Amino acid sequence: MRTVKVYEEAWPLHSPFVISRGSRSEACVVVVEIEEDGIKGVGECTPYPRYGESLASVMAQIMTILPELEKGLSRDALQQALPAGAARNAVDCALWSLEAQQQNQSIASFLGVVVPQTIVTAQTVVIGEPAQMAASAKALYDAGARLLKVKLDDHLLSERMVAIRSAVPLATLIVDANESWQIEGLAARCQLLADLDVAMLEQPLPAKDDAALENFIHPLPICADESCHTRESLSSLKGRYEMVNIKLDKTGGLTEALALARQAREEGFSLMLGCMLCTSRAINAALPLTGQVSFADLDGPTWLAVDVSPALNFTTGSLHL
Repeated sequence: MRTVKVYEEAWPLHSPFVISRGSRSEACVVVVEIEEDGIKGVGECTPYPRYGESLASVMAQIMTILPELEKGLSRDALQQALPAGAARNAVDCALWSLEAQQQNQSIASFLGVVVPQTIVTAQTVVIGEPAQMAASAKALYDAGARLLKVKLDDHLLSERMVAIRSAVPLATLIVDANESWQIEGLAARCQLLADLDVAMLEQPLPAKDDAALENFIHPLPICADESCHTRESLSSLKGRYEMVNIKLDKTGGLTEALALARQAREEGFSLMLGCMLCTSRAINAALPLTGQVSFADLDGPTWLAVDVSPALNFTTGSLHL
């Protein structure tokens, strides 16, 4: 018989996290602990309002399978018991953690996956005035970050990007619009980003408007984030995106994330590995995917005023294992 604990946590941020959909001052997560014969597995998820999730809804979803989980529900059975999303992620990762701990291994070692000892992670430049964003980018670059993810909305795009590129001429830049743009003017914006040597554009349009990207000629790769959740998303992304952003909170855990990564690569997509605002627990579960991706965006815990203990070893722009 297993013992299962499910609880909420709120982790204050050291500074506001501002994107096109609003500002956050704390990371609100749900944690699942599964203990069996004195060995404990832990999983964490971040409910995301964009997908209709809240702490309450995620807790309620997990509670619906609690009796089965205590009786030994398997990871395979979990995939049918809950839909893709944050709730399944926390449970799936707790089960992976438990299985690995029972073998006295990390999840990556349990899977037979070699994880790079140093992982370059994007550091996020949140939305602000052009000079403010440029100063933030320069401070991150000077502290060691070489890959910067710039959050944008529908305003001051050229002013912000020109200021940032001037401040960090050698940094690798990726841009995330979080669905805030329209098809009108998109071609000109893509050309501007290409002229500024931006390496990739993430989710420029609302997911419902993806058809506008069909045969849309663009001079830099476009990555699907909100448009890509599980393997079922891939068929609608062909001819529209070159890359997909895999997040365990979208896939519903590591099980589907591994399958999504495999199928996406087989179908010719490049991979990005992302995260929500979270603690090191959530990043630890995603580590087996790091060797497959073109870009890792795993800086969620670096926004926390204090991380969970034991924490992963982050420096600005890098994760050291």
